[in-house]
Amino acid sequence: MNFLHRERAELDTLMPGLDRALTRYPLEVLERTPSPAIEEFKRAGGPGLLVPAAHSGAGASALQAVRVQRAVGARCPSLAVATTMHHFSIAGLVAAAEYGGGPAGPLLAAIATDRMLVASAFAEGRPGQNILTPHLTAARRGDRIVLNGRKMPCSLSRSMDLLTASVALTGADGVERLAVALIPAATPGVTVRPFWGTPILAGAESDEVLLTDVELHPDMVVPTDVTADAVPDALNVAGFLWFEVLLTAGYLGMASALVERTLRRPGGGEDDPTPYLVPVEAAMLAVEAVARAMAHEEWDEALLVQALTARYAAQDAIARATKACLAALGGMAFIGSPEGSYLASAAVGLTFHPPARTRMARPLREFLDGRALRIG
Repeated sequence: MNFLHRERAELDTLMPGLDRALTRYPLEVLERTPSPAIEEFKRAGGPGLLVPAAHSGAGASALQAVRVQRAVGARCPSLAVATTMHHFSIAGLVAAAEYGGGPAGPLLAAIATDRMLVASAFAEGRPGQNILTPHLTAARRGDRIVLNGRKMPCSLSRSMDLLTASVALTGADGVERLAVALIPAATPGVTVRPFWGTPILAGAESDEVLLTDVELHPDMVVPTDVTADAVPDALNVAGFLWFEVLLTAGYLGMASALVERTLRRPGGGEDDPTPYLVPVEAAMLAVEAVARAMAHEEWDEALLVQALTARYAAQDAIARATKACLAALGGMAFIGSPEGSYLASAAVGLTFHPPARTRMARPLREFLDGRALRIG
């Protein structure tokens, strides 16, 4: 079947063996915690997907990355969510490094070479807050930097090797500037507590990470020249762009898994597939259009609006397609296996990620009227 063949070919190129490995496990095993999918992702070299080739990574383009995430989401929804946050963390580190001269290169190389998993404590989940605005406190204590705070939910909380976080540090000149901290998971003061209360997407390990007087060597903090009270649009736009396209592709993969099951169902070969196939395919084309634009166009507010448009269109497409799939599969499929209902429930999770469409209604209207875009 040609459905998803392009995405799976991309996955096989960039993470050899992962797709085949995931097919060896039942969905219910992949989706619980601990999930074998996370170790398979590491074994296939997945942590280096967005690490630049100059630092031993795959250096995947945005277009390649969204295709990979769709393929991953079609096999293991939890892995798509968890790895979106890993890739987002890597993209944030790369973007922040462009604004400063810290040791980002060796750190990125270590992540790719040692296949380290990076969780995100950036502020993408806080309404009305810039994506890189610090929400962990940081203070200098002698020759150490001490962090306090918490992130919940935090995907990969139980498998992470490193935790990334934006922090504000005061320099010798008395000016507070943005920095990106890399926190080894084994650092004293880092603890993980239960938070995720539903079995849906439990394999993403989205629990609470608590930092209590966590001491870091300054080498684990990548400085920038950006003052903490004036995070530049370029950093925010870069962060949101990666977050939206990767996340949307992953959730479209979950819906695609349901579409694939519907296409393959016994006796369904003569049915009209367009009610469930077209919405998902069209939504993915929109995501790919944004990913292509990321390679050639300026990363500005207009491109971010396109990414948000693709994401919200995908939410509608997922709702239509999953409903049509469940109807086509019929009651006996519903009774005989929980997979269809699970995939439909997992795919609708895109709606719950920030920024919610309802909160963006006024900012989008203001942008269309010529004002600066606000992320609510």
